[in-house]
Amino acid sequence: CDHAYTSIYLVEQGLASHVVAMDVNKGPLEKAKANIRAYGYVDKIETRLSDGAEKLSKGEVDGILISGMGGALMIRILSQSMEVFQNLTEVVLQPQAEVHLVRKFLHEQGYRITKEIMLKEDGKYYVAMHAVHGQEQYDKEVFYYYSKYLLESKNEKMHQFLLHEQQMRQEILVGLRSKDTIKAKERIEELEMELRRIQEALTYFA
Repeated sequence: CDHAYTSIYLVEQGLASHVVAMDVNKGPLEKAKANIRAYGYVDKIETRLSDGAEKLSKGEVDGILISGMGGALMIRILSQSMEVFQNLTEVVLQPQAEVHLVRKFLHEQGYRITKEIMLKEDGKYYVAMHAVHGQEQYDKEVFYYYSKYLLESKNEKMHQFLLHEQQMRQEILVGLRSKDTIKAKERIEELEMELRRIQEALTYFA
């Protein structure tokens, strides 16, 4: 939960009546406690030292929000607390990397993605997704990588992101084509595959 500003916001805006703010490290948790006291929400936000959702009990909360970490770590946290995860009403996830793995994981666990948003701050792009119980599978791999929701809604931030990713890979390719090594050839193949996927995603903005 780091500084607990998200927890405080949820209570302030009436989005949650009670919040359990958890962090794996004592330092951030102490900052969280100080902020919660400063805002006067000690009765509405409790803190716990916890590795992921380890200190949550089944049915104790109806929603969970995880943000600011890689997708693989996010999946590990949810997988290690499957009893809690499967009894949630909703999840909000904001993976910093391996976003396609998170989307696949949600589908594999019987969740459907109802909405995604994309933001840009300090030159970096961020995706956040909301999911609830329900059966859903994407029929195109590109949807897992670049979001069915954002592509079909022609999200402008996603459009900008795709163009940025395309240009970056094209520039790397130029440098690699002059090298005649096995590693360079393997990376060229990877980049060409990624560029084909990006091009497929860009067709939604044509």
